[in-house]
Amino acid sequence: MRLYFISDLHANLEAVQAVASQMGAGPVFCLGDIVGYGANPDEVVSWVKKRGVVCVLGNHDEAVLTGEVSWFNRHAAQAALWTRRVLSQESRAFLGALPATRIAEVEGLKILMAHGSPSDPLREYVDPSTHSDLFEFYLTKHKVDAVALGHTHVPYVWASKVGAVFNPGSVGQPRTGDPRASFATAEISGHQLSVDLHLTPYDIDTAAEKMQQAGLPPILWQRLYRGI
Repeated sequence: MRLYFISDLHANLEAVQAVASQMGAGPVFCLGDIVGYGANPDEVVSWVKKRGVVCVLGNHDEAVLTGEVSWFNRHAAQAALWTRRVLSQESRAFLGALPATRIAEVEGLKILMAHGSPSDPLREYVDPSTHSDLFEFYLTKHKVDAVALGHTHVPYVWASKVGAVFNPGSVGQPRTGDPRASFATAEISGHQLSVDLHLTPYDIDTAAEKMQQAGLPPILWQRLYRGI
């Protein structure tokens, strides 16, 4: 079975559509930040719902719901408050029902999902260079076969005999220096999970133009071209 993992869509409909075109019929899991930054929050939420994506809450999703943006930089705060103003009640209700963490079970494998980290699901940034010593602890503490995380916008896969920890990167606002949308696939064979990372180009011009028309901060659409 092939699973699809996405994260940090950030209301970038063009990037979401490009990634969706690469997907088969397998289940899709989203690691948070469905909205924020981009110009199409309702349309992206609608796609997530229609596709039946299994999601957790992200920090931008929470900020849009609560209006609490004091710990965001001013550009992210402006985008979150704009999204809060334009978001439909239906989309707000969907985001408000999302858990901060969840364990997905597929063919006997358990996968812990969180946006940030298992211990701080909304705000902690997890990278192998700083957290790899904790990866086996995450797996054994939560008694899972894999941990899937987002938030950093930087993809990676770490694996040991205990299990796997991975980040699919960002669909809607990559930050690796490559502007292509990032996602991950996972294959289940026996009781093993094998994760691969993927990049796909999308229509940045249209996404950026929509953000400009919405009056969102220029830095948020300019960075799409550079993947930073």
